[in-house]
Amino acid sequence: MVDAHQTFVIIGAGLAGAKAAETLRSEGFTGRVILIGDERDHPYERPPLSKGFLTGSAERDSVFVQQTAWYAEHDIELHLGQPVVHLDRVARTVRLGDGTTLQYDKLLLATGAEPRRLDIPGTDLVGVHHLRRLAHAERLKNVLTSLGRENGHLVIAGAGWIGLEVAAAARGYGAEVTVVEPAPTPLHGVLGPELGEVFADLHTEHGVRFRFGSRLTGITGQDGVVLSVLTDDGEEHPAHGVLAAIGAAPRTALAETAGLTMAGREQGGGVAVDASLRTSDPDIFAAGDVANAEHPLLGTRLRVEHWANALNGGPAAARAMLGRPVSYDRIPYFFSDQYDLGMEYSGHAVPGTYDQVVARGDVGKRQFIAFWLREGRVLAGMNVNVWDVTDPIQKLIRSGRQVDPDALSDPSVPLTSFLD
Repeated sequence: MVDAHQTFVIIGAGLAGAKAAETLRSEGFTGRVILIGDERDHPYERPPLSKGFLTGSAERDSVFVQQTAWYAEHDIELHLGQPVVHLDRVARTVRLGDGTTLQYDKLLLATGAEPRRLDIPGTDLVGVHHLRRLAHAERLKNVLTSLGRENGHLVIAGAGWIGLEVAAAARGYGAEVTVVEPAPTPLHGVLGPELGEVFADLHTEHGVRFRFGSRLTGITGQDGVVLSVLTDDGEEHPAHGVLAAIGAAPRTALAETAGLTMAGREQGGGVAVDASLRTSDPDIFAAGDVANAEHPLLGTRLRVEHWANALNGGPAAARAMLGRPVSYDRIPYFFSDQYDLGMEYSGHAVPGTYDQVVARGDVGKRQFIAFWLREGRVLAGMNVNVWDVTDPIQKLIRSGRQVDPDALSDPSVPLTSFLD
């Protein structure tokens, strides 16, 4: 039974928000829990939107965090389809789009991120898509089905994870795919030049055309519908659909207007939080894509946009809201599935922070583990079609030990031996 001695409000009904609500109840909180989302759908997970659900291998219902009835059964008050339009830190209130005002004792911001938009002519044409929400994925799935049936062309701006996963899904439906990317390889900002070619070769083998070193400069149409795209090298490419996959920006407008401290752009932006996910206001916390946290293990600020961060960050913030000691030091982790390639990445090693990349296994056969090192210490590891190694990779990163790169590259040397 709920008593009204305290009210905890969660803004953002995605994975982080839903898991925070779940944790509050599992940790014994008996006050009111109010979960607010600007989408009408119940909280769902985003990875299937560019993976299983988009490819057709998973049903729509599989994306939801909990069954619909779970929220009422656990006394979680849902306000769906309602944006929060104002946050008053002095009065400790939030105002919804329909005028409803709710008071809080503790507040969690789990507002997520939104897709970056193409700033070029023609983005208002029918056939220009983004992929962030379930409704986007449903539309895009129908588009890919149609393009495959009619041998249509999809142009994707951006060769990041979303762009590549959608490219794989589109080829699965039989659509023609061209990816336009200003960097020299896919995933250049994440994997660097050393491993990006693995993904370029994978997609090229499956019929994807890449235009590296190029940007879209315009989208042309006929009768209001996409017809082709123009690139800055003077080329024109046929297009019956365009996907903007050029990254996401944290949804910070509410927090900024309320005067909360923000992280700098050079740090990835977002709402600045400490290691307990507390903002500059002691009664407000942030988790998931919108939070830029001090990482106690890595010694830097990080804003992580991946599933695991929402899955684990929401519960960590909930415990901190309850006054429990929290030091959120999870190793960043994400995964991807493209054609017959499955991969997992743990750690943080953006280009410029490492001095060596070591691979063990067969890179050519796309069955290997890659390690990013600095001064002999493992910063990150990526296993490609090699499984059950995430735990030792993360322990190796956590240890901070210097390792012999030659031994690390030798598959006959067990990973666990580096932890003895």
